[in-house]
Amino acid sequence: DTGGRVEGLFLSEQTTGEWQVLLKKVGRNWATSRLHFVNRPDVSLKILAKFGGGEYRVAVDIAGTAVEFLESVGRMPLPPYIKRSAEHDQRDEADRQRYQTVYAASPGSVAAPTAGLHFTQELFNVLDERSVERCFLTLHVGMGTFKPITANTLAEHSMHEEAYAIPIAAAEALTRAKRQRRRIIPVGTTSARVLESQPAGDFFEQTSGRTSIFIHEPYTWKHIAALITNFHLPRSTLIALVAALTGLDEQRRLYALAIAERYRFFSYGDAMLIE
Repeated sequence: DTGGRVEGLFLSEQTTGEWQVLLKKVGRNWATSRLHFVNRPDVSLKILAKFGGGEYRVAVDIAGTAVEFLESVGRMPLPPYIKRSAEHDQRDEADRQRYQTVYAASPGSVAAPTAGLHFTQELFNVLDERSVERCFLTLHVGMGTFKPITANTLAEHSMHEEAYAIPIAAAEALTRAKRQRRRIIPVGTTSARVLESQPAGDFFEQTSGRTSIFIHEPYTWKHIAALITNFHLPRSTLIALVAALTGLDEQRRLYALAIAERYRFFSYGDAMLIE
């Protein structure tokens, strides 16, 4: 109502017309403020509750789902270090394609699982030619994945829950791989967390749920033999997971090499295979 510009990131739709969002620059009078979408000023948003870390619950009066509405009025939620103009531009359509895996199937993540961005249909064709079997599961990346570790020890860090699903085709493929003693190599730390959330043994079942597993040293791996992952930032739960696989000394050596060779970090950066 004041004419100020507020930036919002959609997290989830708890019930029809009520969203969980992150808001920046909403101001002190959030309880009485009405927010309007820049390119749909006829649609307003009322803040219902304020939580910690910039998270709010809001009410929006629209027809249809949040995903349908935001497809038409929203922008791809890129990480803040990727600079784009405040208005829609030609890059937004390109980002909608690039900041998304080619195998994405169901909405729900607040960010892309970046290791998967390296895969294309052409690369899948090469893997098929080499008889590398693949299967797909779902983990909706949540804000907790990107929460920096601020506790004095890893054991004191509180990991947020994230929703996941293992379809029957994936469960059967993973079971075959375990029983045939073939390596299971997840693409990304998110996939690794889903697999390691499952019971030990050589049987996977179709399932869905939520995981809050925090993998760090010392850790005994149950299922995975190697990992494809991007280069992660210090004091993150992601780099702690990498150290649990490589060992802390080897991880430090790898990252020193990456810095010396000027490998690219962040979402559109390089990836590595570690085992």
